[in-house]
Amino acid sequence: MSYVIEGQTGQWEIVVGLEVHAQVISHSKLFSGASTTFGGDPNTQVSLVDAAFPGMLPVINHECVAQAIRTGLGLNAQINLTSRFDRKNYFYADLPQGYQISQFEHPIVGTGTIAIELANGETRSIGITRLHLEQDAGKLLHDQDPTKSFVDLNRAGVALMEIVSEPDIRAPEEAGAYLRKLRQILRYLGTCDGNMEEGSMRADVNVSVRKTGEPFRTRCEIKNVNSIRFVMQAIEAEAARQVEIWENGGTVDQETRLFDHTKGETRTMRSKEDAHDYRYFPDPDLLPLVLEQDWVDSLKAALPELPDAKRARFQQEYGITFYDAGVLVAEQAVADYYEAVARGRDGKLAVSWVTGDLFAALNRTSNTIETSPVSAASLGKMLDLIADGTINGKIAKEVFEDMVETGEDPEAIVERKGLRQVTDTGAIDAAITAVLDKNADKLAEYRSGKDKLFGFFVGQVMKETKGKANPALVNEALLARLNG
Repeated sequence: MSYVIEGQTGQWEIVVGLEVHAQVISHSKLFSGASTTFGGDPNTQVSLVDAAFPGMLPVINHECVAQAIRTGLGLNAQINLTSRFDRKNYFYADLPQGYQISQFEHPIVGTGTIAIELANGETRSIGITRLHLEQDAGKLLHDQDPTKSFVDLNRAGVALMEIVSEPDIRAPEEAGAYLRKLRQILRYLGTCDGNMEEGSMRADVNVSVRKTGEPFRTRCEIKNVNSIRFVMQAIEAEAARQVEIWENGGTVDQETRLFDHTKGETRTMRSKEDAHDYRYFPDPDLLPLVLEQDWVDSLKAALPELPDAKRARFQQEYGITFYDAGVLVAEQAVADYYEAVARGRDGKLAVSWVTGDLFAALNRTSNTIETSPVSAASLGKMLDLIADGTINGKIAKEVFEDMVETGEDPEAIVERKGLRQVTDTGAIDAAITAVLDKNADKLAEYRSGKDKLFGFFVGQVMKETKGKANPALVNEALLARLNG
């Protein structure tokens, strides 16, 4: 998409690359057996390895490696059968070892791509540079004491996947679409829960600006942005800041910055380090990581159906639109719910009920698809009642609302409330007779050429039968009587 900043000296385009830190779903940490459960009391999930006691040696977590491979495969990326762990040396109070075990020159996953879709329907391919495994640091707590900072090491040593994009993003909307798509893929794969509020997915945002056709200019990195909305806002704010500097004759310094969402601005955190500042070297306690192709192939064979493939299949199998299929596959739980409803039934009718009445009910009752008061099986039964003529669409609305309130089976509601559709042609004829007798003037108008009154008579007959009459039978019988 075309996104430009109008400056005093002309138009500027933005160049963005994202480094996403995604916490690996595993029961234990990358190099220790300590728990990774979120929300534990401070420093209760810390092994001797995590706390960097002397003589403690790291042992690689097999499942974390498998999760990184699954993610790489889901990103259509190259899996490197040989990779290596390095020490990234820096001092910080929440880093007990004085270094982070990461992967620098030889990551486990190489180049890949993500296809994103924008609001205008345009699609773009964003390149993935690499994915590597590394340890997370601990957490500093500054609000526990007026004069001291506290350290919580529960997070120290938790496995992270750092997923680095190419600088292919050219608009805040594209960055948002990229992060949503990446999070969607990770959730489908079951490799990261994508919960940005809990910090299990966060982004470092690299931003620069340039005139069209120019080479890249100096970039700045905005650290640890923890929501998609804030990423988009940070890009806008930082790009505007850089344009102003360049147009006033200054130069942008390469640095690390923080985004203040309350003020809508970025501010300096520290000068940006280069790789040599971290004095990377191979970790002497860890052998190179060598994978067997057969194992990689077995992980690939066991991958779940991913969003793009599911969307295409839903369109083909259930006859629904590209847009509706996109809404359904946005969350795996919604896609699973829909498929349970639609299988063996009218796919278009199913999508109408799921994305219309069900979504409205979930919103109204503050529920999610996982806590829906109406199960997929129950909604499917209700669609069966519509299909076999037991109830019509209008009655179905009433039944559905009762299902939301009570959780009761739709067949039981129909029987309890006497909502079975009237298909007795004698009863329908009697209702038509009553309506025509009451509206002799309207009947005369209709027969004099006012065909539009047909809808009025249909409504009156449905009212006479309390909405229970089969609409198709009403239309057929009414036409015969009016034109007879």
